[in-house]
Amino acid sequence: MTSPFEEVELNKKHEEILGKRAVLLQQMESRYEQQKSKRRQQVKLSQAAHERNAQLLQDLQKMENCLRTRKFPHPDILSLETRYWASVEEKIPEWERFLLGKGPHPSSDPSRTPKQRKQKTTPRDHVPTQDGALPPRPILKHVK
Repeated sequence: MTSPFEEVELNKKHEEILGKRAVLLQQMESRYEQQKSKRRQQVKLSQAAHERNAQLLQDLQKMENCLRTRKFPHPDILSLETRYWASVEEKIPEWERFLLGKGPHPSSDPSRTPKQRKQKTTPRDHVPTQDGALPPRPILKHVK
């Protein structure tokens, strides 16, 4: 048999355990709700990402179709453009210091031939720079 004192102690411990149990159940329910909320948010984010990816894929497919059906410029135009940019790239070292404001105009270079110094351009062909100097004309070779 248990004494009344022991019964009171057991009741207190039982009540204490029930209180802890209630707190733990409340915490578990709270965590469960947080997890459900987090899961719903992840599902929304995942769906949004899926829709964005699908839209990007459609856009890429449209661009691919446009590129496949696009007509390219005439080969002479492509050749002219290629030679122009090659000429520009060839002249970059000659003009770089001048364009950066660190050196003289290339036409004032004494190592240039008289023919190169006398080359004239018309105002409608080129727009003068701030100091009145003109950029180089590309050297175009006629292909027959």
